[in-house]
Amino acid sequence: MEIYLDNLSAVDLVFRRVLDIIFQMNKRSRVYNLYWYFAAERQNIFFKKIDGKSPPYSKDLIFNTYKFCNAYRASDRVSQYLIKNVIYKHKRLSEKDVLFRVFLFRLFNKVGTWNSLESKLGVIKLKNFNRGKYSNVLSTIRGQGKPIYGSAYILCANKVFGFEKKHDNHLALLEKVFSKSEKYKTLLNSKSLEKLFLNLKSFPLIGDFMAYQLAIDFNYSEVFNFDENDFTVAGPGALRGIKKCFVNINNKDSASVINHMVDNQDKEFKRLGIKFKNLWGRRLHSIDCQNLFCEVDKYTRVKYPKLKSSRIKIKFKYKPLNEQISYFYPPKWGINSKIPKTI
Repeated sequence: MEIYLDNLSAVDLVFRRVLDIIFQMNKRSRVYNLYWYFAAERQNIFFKKIDGKSPPYSKDLIFNTYKFCNAYRASDRVSQYLIKNVIYKHKRLSEKDVLFRVFLFRLFNKVGTWNSLESKLGVIKLKNFNRGKYSNVLSTIRGQGKPIYGSAYILCANKVFGFEKKHDNHLALLEKVFSKSEKYKTLLNSKSLEKLFLNLKSFPLIGDFMAYQLAIDFNYSEVFNFDENDFTVAGPGALRGIKKCFVNINNKDSASVINHMVDNQDKEFKRLGIKFKNLWGRRLHSIDCQNLFCEVDKYTRVKYPKLKSSRIKIKFKYKPLNEQISYFYPPKWGINSKIPKTI
């Protein structure tokens, strides 16, 4: 359930302010303020691209030099492909097929891999899933010297199913969950975003970070309709970003810090005099604020190199793509009809 300060009673507001004083987190102001600047400037770049403007998209040299994810996770290219082509392209998929397609896509997290599988095997559904055939396609791609995994996530690669190749173990996981058992039913029966996360985490090869990302992906579909603010998990990059934004968090957990950012976004943009152009009326949610901590960690490696973390450099340089994305979001968000008006 989203909390808007305007809807709280006077007593509730006083109570929250007292709690804020008692449990106040010690912010590193220059980085904490930069968090909000980063979110707004990345959104400005997003809209400049939609409006067809030419690079450079920012006066900030760091943004023009390095690659950063969008302020909203669902706006990133791979997530857009997932939403449009994996979840909503085919209208009559069963709930089981939707989960299978999303699980398969995000395990490899690479559009080219998905396209290769569909071009060789047809529309991806459980009824045509054969681990051996899928493995042959993936092995062929690897044999051509092409990567089959995207670079955004580093997945667990142990040989829990006894195969030498990483992709064979991931295919065996899908086979175990969807074909050789009815473990997928535990996912369908999840009554909350947290329970969905925990059910995913119970599977081999799925850790905290991947379970949370998959839970959010499943929730883009019509199979689930959980509030993204109900539950969150900070990934490794977000934890680094939190440590840079706060000198200490006064024994709070990372989820509480992320929720703090969600609850206070309007107040902080106003305090800093920043005009934040949100996603056609949609505020930043927990998954977005979690991702922003990760991106701020990357940004500060250049901006504040003396502020050390376990990572020193930004991995990818920014390369403009001559490609327009036709943006589409989960219909239940109610924003798709607003997009053409903005363009």
